[in-house]
Amino acid sequence: MPLINESHDSLPYIDTEPSAQARANAEKLIASELTADYSSAIHPSIPAFPNPQFSPLIQQEVERKAAGLPLTGGIDLSRYEAPEPPTRSSEGGPNAAPNLEEWRQALQKAYTASSHLSMRRDNLTLLEENGKNAWLIGNSQLEDILRGLEKELAETKEAAETVNRQRKIAQESSKGELAGLEETWKRGVGAILDVELASENLRMQILEQRRQLAQQHAR
Repeated sequence: MPLINESHDSLPYIDTEPSAQARANAEKLIASELTADYSSAIHPSIPAFPNPQFSPLIQQEVERKAAGLPLTGGIDLSRYEAPEPPTRSSEGGPNAAPNLEEWRQALQKAYTASSHLSMRRDNLTLLEENGKNAWLIGNSQLEDILRGLEKELAETKEAAETVNRQRKIAQESSKGELAGLEETWKRGVGAILDVELASENLRMQILEQRRQLAQQHAR
């Protein structure tokens, strides 16, 4: 439902273009009714914007973007890289016992990197097998959507043109009648003015005769 119900009473197919002076007068009347902040103030019919409710992470990102700061953090990709084996301590010599905790951490990182590479290989294999067909199917679906939108747009344009043609036919068919009514209105207004003028002249004559009679009686 529109916020403002508009009604167009103009007859663009038979009305003449307004003169520059008439347009300037109309714009002056419009400007006299506008407030000083009409270009920035929201129309009274438009509801106030709700306050945004962001999660802490989204709010943090909004503040970072507003401040113009670079993006930091994110996913640490280094854990997907193959780790280097722990080095032996130089203090213990070649026969020193290895640090089991360092080897355990290295094995965990290696297992993570191996799982990541294995999943990447599986995804690339699936992409090689099915990616082309999925891409073609996606393009076909997008083309169907595009054809539907183009059809809807063409139907909307045709409906608008039909309405405009009907308006033009209706206005042009009524042009003679409107011209006759306007001419009748002008003659009626002129006749009223003539009657008012004749009535005023008659009233002045009556007043003049009364003044003359009053003067005669005064003598």
